[in-house]
Amino acid sequence: MTSRPATTELRSLRRIGDTAPHSAFTDLVRYAGAWFCAFRQGRSHLSDDGALRVLTSSDGRSWRTAAVLAQPGADLRDPRFVVRPDGRLQVLAAAATGTPKRFRTVAALSDDGHRWDEPRPVGEADIWVWQAAWQGDVMYGVGYATREPRFVRLYRSEDGLDLRPVVRTLFSGGYPSESGLDFDPDGTATCLLRRDGGTATAQLGRARPPYREWTWTDLSVRVGGPALRRLPDGSLVAGVRLHDGGVRTAICALDVARGRLRELVALPSGGDCGYPGLAWHDGRLHVSYYSSHEGHSHVYLAEVDLGPGPL
Repeated sequence: MTSRPATTELRSLRRIGDTAPHSAFTDLVRYAGAWFCAFRQGRSHLSDDGALRVLTSSDGRSWRTAAVLAQPGADLRDPRFVVRPDGRLQVLAAAATGTPKRFRTVAALSDDGHRWDEPRPVGEADIWVWQAAWQGDVMYGVGYATREPRFVRLYRSEDGLDLRPVVRTLFSGGYPSESGLDFDPDGTATCLLRRDGGTATAQLGRARPPYREWTWTDLSVRVGGPALRRLPDGSLVAGVRLHDGGVRTAICALDVARGRLRELVALPSGGDCGYPGLAWHDGRLHVSYYSSHEGHSHVYLAEVDLGPGPL
């Protein structure tokens, strides 16, 4: 991978979600010929009234509400899209209930991105399956413990709903939590893992099938809300919240061979921000994220030109 800062450029930026006091924790997908962006809306970052709003657009410029998913008595948080092999769209999220908060992963399915079934609990209580991806006819997900002891666990599922542990302790130490997950064409898994304890440095995990033996590399940088996307040339880009030199949402190149996360471009952001969704379309990276740099927390859509050649 070679540096190419002169060719990485923010081409456009639009504010697409601003109807709630706090709009945050996004994901983005190109599905059935249209754009879908999901995020949490509520009174504040940690309020108990969280609901998931799904926006849709045919051109990425004009957006409208496709659906709102809510559960009485639950704060629904951090939606993550998964496009299923059967053609349906799935969203994974967490339902936070009670005092103190208890977390349970929930899933909802849709045939068109507009009509969704009721979110149903999946996986294990107190383990938040934050990211998932299909590899062939099996879905894998990385979940993190929301109570002590802190660890992350790898799950597999043949239907995307019945989640069974593959590696019960995938990583522990330093309060591991959110993750990005991707699979190489040869089946090798890549995990970008957030940590918040100790040095709070992110970890890069790699494993080959059947994904029971992992190697981990310390990336020496603190991240939040990681997302991974593989480009057509095989390069991996990450969307993260960075903390060094000021909190911001950034697009980075992930060099798995060297164990390096290199910032390509910082998006207009600050304060309460991050949690991007990444999608590649028409030769350009599309990024949903949220930020409070304009006052209230809003959801934005950025288009980033990464230029020609490898990262």
